[in-house]
Amino acid sequence: MDVVHGDRRQDDYAWLRQKDDPEVLAYLRAENAYADEVMKPTEPFQKALYAEMLGRIKEDDATVPYRRGDYYYYSRTEKGKQYPILCRRHGSLDAPEEITLDLNRLAEGHAFLSLGAYAVSDDGQRLVYTVDFTGAREYTLYVKDLRTGALEPDRVERVASVAWSAAPATFFYVTEDRAKRPHRLWRHRLGVAAGDLLLEETDELFRFGVTRSRSLAYVFLYSASHTTTEVRYLGAESPGGVWTVLAPREHEHEYDVEHGRDLFYIRTNGGGRRNFRLVAAPVADPRPERWTELVPHREDVMLESVDVFADHYVLQERADGLVRLRVTDLDSRASHHIEFPEPAYDVGPEANAEFVTPRYRFRYESFITPTSVFDYDTVTRELRLLKRTEVLGGYDPARYRTERVHATAADGTRIPISLVCPKDAPRDGTSATVLTGYGAYGMPYPVTFSSNRLSLLERGVAVAVAHVRGGGELGKRWHDDGRMLKKRNTFTDFIACAELLVREGYTAHDRLVVEGGSAGGLLVGAVLNMRPDLCTAAVLRVPFLDVINTMLDPSLPLTVGEFEEWGNPKLREHYEYMKTYCPYTNLAPQRYPAILVRTALNDSQVMYWEAAKGVARLRTLKTDDRPLLLKVNLDAGHSGASGRYDALRELAFDHAFVLGQLGRAV
Repeated sequence: MDVVHGDRRQDDYAWLRQKDDPEVLAYLRAENAYADEVMKPTEPFQKALYAEMLGRIKEDDATVPYRRGDYYYYSRTEKGKQYPILCRRHGSLDAPEEITLDLNRLAEGHAFLSLGAYAVSDDGQRLVYTVDFTGAREYTLYVKDLRTGALEPDRVERVASVAWSAAPATFFYVTEDRAKRPHRLWRHRLGVAAGDLLLEETDELFRFGVTRSRSLAYVFLYSASHTTTEVRYLGAESPGGVWTVLAPREHEHEYDVEHGRDLFYIRTNGGGRRNFRLVAAPVADPRPERWTELVPHREDVMLESVDVFADHYVLQERADGLVRLRVTDLDSRASHHIEFPEPAYDVGPEANAEFVTPRYRFRYESFITPTSVFDYDTVTRELRLLKRTEVLGGYDPARYRTERVHATAADGTRIPISLVCPKDAPRDGTSATVLTGYGAYGMPYPVTFSSNRLSLLERGVAVAVAHVRGGGELGKRWHDDGRMLKKRNTFTDFIACAELLVREGYTAHDRLVVEGGSAGGLLVGAVLNMRPDLCTAAVLRVPFLDVINTMLDPSLPLTVGEFEEWGNPKLREHYEYMKTYCPYTNLAPQRYPAILVRTALNDSQVMYWEAAKGVARLRTLKTDDRPLLLKVNLDAGHSGASGRYDALRELAFDHAFVLGQLGRAV
């Protein structure tokens, strides 16, 4: 029994936190067995879904090669193998292939594998990489001699980021503390047993990250909280030099830095200009008083990122929730935009490793356009398609339509909704819809293509994304209006989106499924408590359900740093507000939809016990007889199964659950 601000808090399921207790593991296995038993009649359907999803994928495939130094780098997949094979060719795409890292071989004997860092030295002779074999995101660093294929004796545990210096035998890395906070910067010289500790971040709100500029001239060390940034820089040619602070940390001032010619290009939101502006500072003296504005702050446009090259830079901007790319010539300062035709889409940079080039490589996709890689010539303005992901089985985008509509929240705010459905789907309330959302950390929910989604669309099920507040679709203020003491806007926005879809005939409450993962699982969990009649079924993946208990425990990964996202329940005002929406706290005796909850035993971001406790407590409270299933991956972490075939099998299970609840399991 805990007492918080006078409240007596009894958690009857706290015992599920004992990960190493055989009784807890037996309980989780029993939950898996129960879920499998309930879903046993759908096993043939699951196999059919798996086969059709696999049948749309080109199993032997390769990414578009990109050039870095004297090599072209790419990855490829082979039929029957779970993981990519990372390769390169020297000087020409016609040169013999060199395999730098075969993830399938690394994964032998392991149920899980995740590649973290992958950084090749400037001379192309050595590779530093990090891998995690548990899903807990605890990465171990290795160094590989690419000339011989042999591993160097160097090993480092709990590494979060890596960057080479220009010296061929020296690199920098950042390590984590026990709460998984990246907090120490080290310099490592090959062949030397111990690294040199250079800097330590002592403020628990801040996390280190080290990176190299595209120009290769500088190494940057970021120390960032959710609201504040401080950057140090070092000449890459001088790994033993002094790290210089570019702009001292200032509360709620975020900035990031790139280098080009004799300038640092800085994306900054200081002075209350929340959506960022772009400034330049002379490398010789980059103090803030020397900053010169290049692109001003705009209330209706979010400046998301800047990519700097030898003769131009490319801004990624977001207006009305949609990304646009703005190209600027460094000599003439003339700018132009790259235009995109669809009402909802996603754009992002690809590997642009070359500094001296007129080309910019980006990825474009939408609900109906498969992932497409383009090269854009910034001088001639020629756009060249390099690769569009092939969808096997006769995919025809003309069979579907995409729309962008808006719901109106109670306070009058317009909430964007992106939607894809069969082209002939009626608007009479008879169609089924899956509505998803996220709404946290200022992260926009991308409108991306998925061939797996076709298994829903081909059965007449539309898919919609509610771009709710708390995300970043409409800039920093969109984030601000859905975090801390405004977090409930995220949930009421989502409800408004669902009601709009029902009111306009896109679907009906008994034909609506809602889903979300991680912070999106918190969203769905809160919505189900507020409006259990909103939908017929829900899927929650690695959901953040136990907000108050987690945020009261500073020993957990992420907790302290996320006081700036959710609040600190040790403050009475924050605690009282969290009580109004915390999904675990607000479970109640009422009828709930059919629910599938997924989690993973080794998740280090949202602990497995949040899902397990939520399901256990809900079973004692709910007054309906609808399915409540918990599936626990005992060998993975936050992202679920790591192998591509294993991930498809998990998705086939989820699709079978959703389609079964919608009466579309055919």
